[in-house]
Amino acid sequence: MAAILVDTPLGRLRVSESGGAITALAWGGEPDGAQCAVLDKARRQLAAYFAGDLREFDLPLHVEGSDFQRAVCAAMQAIPLGETRSYGELATALGVPAQAVGQACGGNPIPVIIPCHRVLGASGLGGYSGAGGIETKVALLRHEGAAGLLI
Repeated sequence: MAAILVDTPLGRLRVSESGGAITALAWGGEPDGAQCAVLDKARRQLAAYFAGDLREFDLPLHVEGSDFQRAVCAAMQAIPLGETRSYGELATALGVPAQAVGQACGGNPIPVIIPCHRVLGASGLGGYSGAGGIETKVALLRHEGAAGLLI
């Protein structure tokens, strides 16, 4: 497994890959291993995203976990930039309880790229497992132009 560090407005992100696919994104840490094409592409796409020039990530991803975790991650990836969905909406689409969707969102191993920040609670923002918690979620929603719902 290899990892790079990418400086962003949210702080330094550590992006990891294995087998030619992105497997994790976390705040902080150290780089690890040799550079590779998929990490170079991730660095370029994250820079373009934060510059406002990228609407959708096009990276090979590998989500470790259950079939359910992968299904929730796929549902989050289908939410367009600038839009949001509720845990309940995703739960209805997947035929599962909203609480299970919330837990899967909290276990998202590749936040930002898999946009768990676009999933909101029925009566509020819900949580965010990335560094900075809700403040980071709000910053991402504002960056994507979805902040009108926060007023």
